[in-house]
Amino acid sequence: MTATTSPQRIGVNDVLRLLLELFAFVTLGIWGFVAFGFPLNIIVGLGAPAVAILLWALFRSPRAVFSIDVFGKSLVELLVVAAATLAWLDLGHPIVGLVYAVVAVVSGVIAGRRELAR
Repeated sequence: MTATTSPQRIGVNDVLRLLLELFAFVTLGIWGFVAFGFPLNIIVGLGAPAVAILLWALFRSPRAVFSIDVFGKSLVELLVVAAATLAWLDLGHPIVGLVYAVVAVVSGVIAGRRELAR
């Protein structure tokens, strides 16, 4: 007898969270290339999103390498969101940064509550 697993439903918040995640990575790349002079801009422009992607893949993604509790996952997520928000503030676009931060935090709270309920 084989165990059947029900397919996991992908909701609107899941799609939003993916877009927010991608936005953070792109933001960190833009910030690195724009905020620093040559040759540091290449290092930071490629390194900042790479570090964020690595943290996300190791600890926060659905198929994370390391299994940590929901609070550890939330901390990693907050670090990436805070970095992207601070990048927009540093680039002189505080409205973009604050709107991104509010949407990301609300989406994260919704996802976290759902994860804790399981």
